[in-house]
Amino acid sequence: MRKRPIGPLVDALRSLGVDASTETGCPPVTINGTGRFEASRVQIDGGLSSQYVSALLMMAAGGDRAVDVELLGEHIGALGYIDLTVAAMRAFGAKVDRVSPVAWRVEPTGYHAADFLIEPDASAATYLWAAEVLSGGSIDLGTPAEQFSQPDAKAYDLISKFPHLPAVIDGSQMQDAIPTLAVLAAFNETPVRFVGIENLRVKECDRIRALSSGLSRIVPNLGTEEGDDLIVASDPSLAGKVLPAEIDSFADHRIAMSFALAGLKIGGITILDPDCVAKTFPSYWNVLASLGVTYED
Repeated sequence: MRKRPIGPLVDALRSLGVDASTETGCPPVTINGTGRFEASRVQIDGGLSSQYVSALLMMAAGGDRAVDVELLGEHIGALGYIDLTVAAMRAFGAKVDRVSPVAWRVEPTGYHAADFLIEPDASAATYLWAAEVLSGGSIDLGTPAEQFSQPDAKAYDLISKFPHLPAVIDGSQMQDAIPTLAVLAAFNETPVRFVGIENLRVKECDRIRALSSGLSRIVPNLGTEEGDDLIVASDPSLAGKVLPAEIDSFADHRIAMSFALAGLKIGGITILDPDCVAKTFPSYWNVLASLGVTYED
């Protein structure tokens, strides 16, 4: 997290009169709260991360005045996650109105306690959905894929098409699922180009570079970059081969978990820094083992 840019959010907080600072433009962030805002309108560039927008929306409900949250420009990395944020806020008593395609008004309602059903993590589910199609098995997550409301659950429709993934996949609205899909694409019948994924360069690592380099460690040029697009030169004949490759996870949980899927079909895959999965799925390796996957520490 100390490598993830948070400067735009800190700047937006300051524009509201919040005393916020970061020495590096990344976490940690220091905030001296006063319980109120000095302004009623904030603008944020949502192109780098929808999380900035969600953060401002959630915070605004706790202020002392109505706050308008507006996007700079109309491009946003993952609008579905903002919709998810707004739905959760409303469930806990917040009043949020979308006043334009790029603006929301949040009333100072605060929040109240409520019963709230938390569905499984769709981003984590993608690894198990992919494991299903790679192994020909069946995994019961307890919640059918069609009942998920999270944007990354849209990846299920693509995963279910394997080994006939489409030639072009737009990842703009399911960004955390792209590492899963990219590794799955290595075994597809035809090459796959991933577009709309430029925001992956500013996650826990540059995920486009991590994916292209990791895939190409398995087979040269299996993954390549064209601008911010990722091209996977799919080759179903890779399955069953022993192709020793050390995969640098770059301390990124999603890179480690997605490349573990390659090990279901290829011998010799080694994941460096496997413990980084603890960020979101600390039991990941145990879950794989419970499904019959064997590996060596």
